[in-house]
Amino acid sequence: MKVSKKAQYALTAMVHLAKQAESPKRGRRAVSVREISNIEKLPFEFLSKTFSNLERAKLVKAKHGANGGYILAKNSNKITAKDIVELTDSINAVDCRFCSKMKKCLTKTVWGKVDQAVAKTLASITLSDLVR
Repeated sequence: MKVSKKAQYALTAMVHLAKQAESPKRGRRAVSVREISNIEKLPFEFLSKTFSNLERAKLVKAKHGANGGYILAKNSNKITAKDIVELTDSINAVDCRFCSKMKKCLTKTVWGKVDQAVAKTLASITLSDLVR
């Protein structure tokens, strides 16, 4: 499994929001995509699309207006790396669904175990864990 830049950028941006949310000075201040792009050195246009997906998945909320931007939709200890990565990438090592050998394949259990291990690991890591 190779993790895409999309997934890496989404996770980095979400960690940025989690840091803001857990900061006593900043609290629940909305953070603009431009600010995240500048601070984290991520492409703005790409990040804008990513935040649309994160909002549709109800992981972030948009605040409109002069001090607009995004905030986490849930507590940072309720959002996992799996929630974020799955929005952009398949976390399966191999897609066996359309393989002609699927019924007789002797290796599919290997890929199933790999998929389970990756999913379990990503699900065990919250944004809160990454901020500490």
